Amino acid sequence: MKTRLSFFVSTLILFLFSCHKPIDQVSPPPDKVVAKTILNVSYGSDPLQDFDAYLPADRTTLSTKVIVLIHGGSWESGDKTELEDFVDTLKRRFPDYAIFNINYRLSLNGNNVFPTQENDTKAALQFIMDNTATYVISKKVVLFGISAGGHLALLQAYKYNTPVVPKAVISFYAPTDLTDLYNNPTSPLIPPILSVIVGKTLAQDPAIYSSSSPINFVSSVSPPTLLFHGGLDSLVKASQAVSLQAKLTAAGVINQYVYYPNEDHGWTGPSLFDSFNKIQSFLSVNVK
Repeated sequence: MKTRLSFFVSTLILFLFSCHKPIDQVSPPPDKVVAKTILNVSYGSDPLQDFDAYLPADRTTLSTKVIVLIHGGSWESGDKTELEDFVDTLKRRFPDYAIFNINYRLSLNGNNVFPTQENDTKAALQFIMDNTATYVISKKVVLFGISAGGHLALLQAYKYNTPVVPKAVISFYAPTDLTDLYNNPTSPLIPPILSVIVGKTLAQDPAIYSSSSPINFVSSVSPPTLLFHGGLDSLVKASQAVSLQAKLTAAGVINQYVYYPNEDHGWTGPSLFDSFNKIQSFLSVNVK
C-alpha cells in the first residue's frame, strides 16, 4: 500500500511540474517586422507590369500608409528607375510609409494604346491591395504621379472607387484634359503624337479622349489633390492644372495648386525642395 501511495504521489508531482514550462522554454516574442526592399514584383504577364516595393520597419496593417509612384514619359517611354531619387527623398521624408514604384505597358507602334496604361495602373493597385497582409501595410493610399504618371494617378483617383479610394493624390505637371491638350497644344507635334499613343485622332474617337481625361471625373467625393506646374512648361500648359483646380474647388474637394512661374516640364534644386516641403505639409493634414 505504501509503495502504491508513493508511486501515486510521484506521478502527481511529475504531472504538475510538466504543466509548466521552465523559464528558458517560454515561447520567444514574435519576430520584429524589419525593413524590406523587394524589386521587380510582377502584377501581370508582361515584363513591364511590375513594381518595386520599399517597406519600412515596424509596419502594421492598421497604421502603415502607402505611396504609389507612377513615372512619366508621355505614356510611350520612361521607367520606374527614373524615380529612384524620388524614392530616396520620400523614404527620408516619410520613413513610416511604404513606397511602391510601378511600371506599366507603354504605347508603342500601335500596341498598348489607351486605355492600357489606365488599366495597368488599376491592376497594379489591385495587386498591392490584395496583398496588404503579405506586405504588412494598410489601405491608406496616396497616389503620386509625374507628367503622364500624374495623369494616370489623377484618373485612377477620380474615376474609380476600387480597389481602394485613395486618401490623397499628388500630380506633377500632368495633362488633365486630353481633348484640350489635342486642341490647344504647346507644339503642333503634340496632336499627331497623341493620336499614335491613344490609337485614334480626336475626330475619330472623341469618346476615348473624354474617358481618359481626369477632369471629367471630378466629384464631391474625389480625394484631396495637390497639383504642381511650371509657368514655362513646354509640353503641358499650366492652364490644364488651373482648369482642374477650378473644377475641384467647385465640387468642394480639398486641393492645393503650386505654381512655379520660371520652371519648365520638370525641375530640380530649390523648387523641388519646396515641392517636397509642400507635399509633407499637405499629407500631414490630409492623410491620417
